[in-house]
Amino acid sequence: MPRDDKSFLLDMLVAARDAIAYAEGLSYADFERNREKQRAIVNAVQEIGEAASRITPEFKNAHPAIPWRKIVGMRNRLVHAYFDIELDFVWDTVRNDLPAFAARLEALTPETEM
Repeated sequence: MPRDDKSFLLDMLVAARDAIAYAEGLSYADFERNREKQRAIVNAVQEIGEAASRITPEFKNAHPAIPWRKIVGMRNRLVHAYFDIELDFVWDTVRNDLPAFAARLEALTPETEM
């Protein structure tokens, strides 16, 4: 059965919450030294971008305030330039952008699916 936009939004929300949780209590210096945390957080951010890439154009057009291209672009960068990842950019995204993004996703995802 094909998945719909709400399923992909829920995937994005779960991954965003995971990334935020993985970074909880860490400093950037801790993140730089902890390969396990790096991999977990990078993977969660990749999942967000992968799910975003599968959202229908109609839904994206209905929600232009969400930076869809940037989200998918970050996923592509993390996947295809894996050995050239800028950890400070990933860290900044998780700490400064994902909490508000997760809140926006919560508003778009029905409570019954969480």
